[in-house]
Amino acid sequence: MPKFFSGAVCMCCGRWGADALLTVVFLLLCLGLWLIPTGFEQRLDTDAVSCRGRVVETDDSEVQRLGMILAGEQDVTLRLLDGPFQGRVVRGLNPLLGQMDRDKIFRPGDTALVVLTLDAKGEIRTVNPQDHHRLGAELLLLGMFALLLVVFGGWTGAKALLSFVFAALMIWKALVPLLLKGVPPLPLCLGVTSLLCGAIIFLVAGVGRKGVTAFLGALLGVLVSGTLAHLFTNTLHLHGAILPFAETLLYSGYAHLDLTEIFVAAVFLASSGAVMDLAMDVAASMDEVVSKNPGMGRGEAFFSGLRVGRAVVGTMTTTLLLAYSGGYITLLMAFMAQGVPLTNTFNLVYVAGEVLKTLVGSFGLVLVAPFTAGAGAMILVRGATQRNQSG
Repeated sequence: MPKFFSGAVCMCCGRWGADALLTVVFLLLCLGLWLIPTGFEQRLDTDAVSCRGRVVETDDSEVQRLGMILAGEQDVTLRLLDGPFQGRVVRGLNPLLGQMDRDKIFRPGDTALVVLTLDAKGEIRTVNPQDHHRLGAELLLLGMFALLLVVFGGWTGAKALLSFVFAALMIWKALVPLLLKGVPPLPLCLGVTSLLCGAIIFLVAGVGRKGVTAFLGALLGVLVSGTLAHLFTNTLHLHGAILPFAETLLYSGYAHLDLTEIFVAAVFLASSGAVMDLAMDVAASMDEVVSKNPGMGRGEAFFSGLRVGRAVVGTMTTTLLLAYSGGYITLLMAFMAQGVPLTNTFNLVYVAGEVLKTLVGSFGLVLVAPFTAGAGAMILVRGATQRNQSG
């Protein structure tokens, strides 16, 4: 008994040590990504200064309401809250373009993001109240989410939060800049997705057989999704111009980019989160079942994993449908309001793109369950047998 107890303690300490080491490694990686420049920081006008401004007074005399839209200019008086001109009261114009998705109206007491352009002497030349300042509320929401995650999940929640931060930094500091620099989108996105799968799964599940099982299942699911996305993007004659701000990107000096490959990469990147989720569900369930029944054979373990996958995959595929259709609900409403036939609707390039995302992602989800179950039958059962023999 003492020998067994000491062995269990050593095994627990070893797992905690590896877990802590991996956490420290990803903390350092996050810090490195935060400090590494993207190379695109200096593309904006160097004579421009961004700061916060509190709206003191507004003049709407030049604002015209044309039905549901606004046109003209709003005169805005602001007191600058930070930056080199903190405390100064300035006036700027808020042009209204008649576009509801871009126009904004300020009221006294609002906090605005103000862009100042300077003259050769360093004095303010123009004042542009660009938009409402939302960063404070966004950071508050992020802080509430982080607190909830840590309070509810404890150490596992803290690691999940670390994986969330790492994924965000990888997308902003690595994926987006490298895409802009012309790196081939498909291998780049596949590499980033694989790295994120490994980081998220091993941080949450720990370095062990359960984590390896989930990682292999998720990786195979992502590969299937990527292959299908590439194949059916061509079959459906889709192109990357349907992505938001794609044309703006081309007109900004990046006409050399292959938007269609970026679209394909975005499809399997978007579905990778759900694929990882299902792979982790199956791997964790199989690990629990096998640990409670060390004598279980590989075939029995495989079918146990399949049964778990069947129970989860139905809701996960519906999750993808709801997520993608929710982003285009107004488009569907507009077609129905105009009486557009269903055949015409599904032949529209925007709708076909969402159909591709939903079905390709769902296809990968359905296959990730048997992939993970097969990997678990090979890895977890052998591990349980070895532990049983050593015990």
